[in-house]
Amino acid sequence: MPDSESMISRHILPNYRIAVVGSGAVGCYYGGKLAQFGRDVHFLMRSDLDHVRKRGLRILSKQGDFHLQKVHAYGSTKEIGPVDLVLIAIKATANAALDTLIPPLLKADGSTMLLTLQNGLGNEEYLAERFGAEKVLGGLCFVCLNRVEPGVIRHIGHGKIEMGEFSGLPLPRTWEVQGEFKRCGVVCSVAGDLGLAHWRKLVWNVPFNGLSIAGGGIDVGQILADEDLLYLTRALMREIIGIAKTLGYEIPSSFADRNIENTKSMGAYLPSSLIDYLEGREVEVEPIWGEPLRRGFNAGAEVGRLEMLYRLIRRKVNAREHEE
Repeated sequence: MPDSESMISRHILPNYRIAVVGSGAVGCYYGGKLAQFGRDVHFLMRSDLDHVRKRGLRILSKQGDFHLQKVHAYGSTKEIGPVDLVLIAIKATANAALDTLIPPLLKADGSTMLLTLQNGLGNEEYLAERFGAEKVLGGLCFVCLNRVEPGVIRHIGHGKIEMGEFSGLPLPRTWEVQGEFKRCGVVCSVAGDLGLAHWRKLVWNVPFNGLSIAGGGIDVGQILADEDLLYLTRALMREIIGIAKTLGYEIPSSFADRNIENTKSMGAYLPSSLIDYLEGREVEVEPIWGEPLRRGFNAGAEVGRLEMLYRLIRRKVNAREHEE
């Protein structure tokens, strides 16, 4: 298989017209990076719309702050119109909204690419069923981000995207999209097996997002510093690796150790699911814990710890909703 650099050298990279659907921390950061380097990016915004139109978008990062004074921000996808590439970064709990948000962005020739940057399992399938598998790419974001105020995103660390084709092996367009991200300062790799990439990310997401909520609202540093929670983290990671193996995805056991080691540099980072929980927003319970549990159970894998964590989180989320 040709590497990305050789593919880029053979193709004149197109000047994509790009839409960002879901302009929270993830959508604003990656869309902002593309716009910073001159890409034609159009953001669908809700609560931050007026602020961003007046004051722009600001990214605060150890890698260098930047401020986009003029941002193409809209209140509807109809105002944006057809594009070449859609970055989907809404919470997976709001996927039903995509049924009406996506159609105005699709080009008549069917060439629009839908790249989901969402957490968990099932998002590519949702898009494929409604808009065609040939349009769908999946992207996994390994990044620490928080939206700290309207129009302001704090980039704490990391930032890599691992992306691939939902329907199979990488295509020329896959390398072209990767090239666009790389040219704009985003570390981006192409996954030959998108399913494997999803399970590798779940090795981190399941324990750290889950235990931060189940543990009463604690950051990743507190999880690592607690002997019992660190034990549970390792056990959950091993279980996810086991489920993945049962489903045909090989992940070495050493991958868990590397994840834990890499997490130490995050300090007091609050996982995105915990922030959603603390701020009263919907938590992506099903994509991150429920769907992996169901797939593992149906395949005959050991899922006991994952099921317990899933039920604890679902109970806490439901209790909070009843209080409200």
